Amino acid sequence: MKGANYLLLEKNHVFQMVKRYPRTLSSGANNTVIALSETEAGKLFLDDTRSEIGSEAEKMKRANEINDLVVKFIRLDIHEEMNSDMLVMERLYPLDYRSYEVSRRELWLDVFESEIAQLHEAGFVHRDIRRPSDMPGLTFDNVFLTEKGLRLIDVGISALQEQVGDRLFQRFIKQELEEVEKFSHFFLNR
Repeated sequence: MKGANYLLLEKNHVFQMVKRYPRTLSSGANNTVIALSETEAGKLFLDDTRSEIGSEAEKMKRANEINDLVVKFIRLDIHEEMNSDMLVMERLYPLDYRSYEVSRRELWLDVFESEIAQLHEAGFVHRDIRRPSDMPGLTFDNVFLTEKGLRLIDVGISALQEQVGDRLFQRFIKQELEEVEKFSHFFLNR
């Protein structure tokens, strides 16, 4: 491991070595997000996941057509240095919501819930507002507070109604609304 930067992550009490790439912003179970510039971030698809990158790009673009809740898609590209497929999106700068009054948080939450409903009505469900309990990180780290309000990142497991059908889509909405309720409690009461 000489010359490489690694991070230890715990998953179910087993420590894994995860390589840190230059300009890393975050790392998830399958991908790493890096800073490309002050306005762009790139999600690296380091393994052969071409079908996933196209699907994620399609879902992100669809959500962007509905409202501004989901991080903006910019383009698909290749990161030459890492020989990796890359989804390029807007770079967000999260704020600490705890520095804002609860009354202001309530307003942001009202907009968030309204935009989630718009996404659902238009056939898009995020499906990853609340992180699975066995994943390291913050419980709701796919929800960012930014200068423009609450935003969602990481649409990797999101679903489009036309792709999954009505019954499964309705089940996903029910699960997501339960996650939104838990997020609301967390966001207002922490």
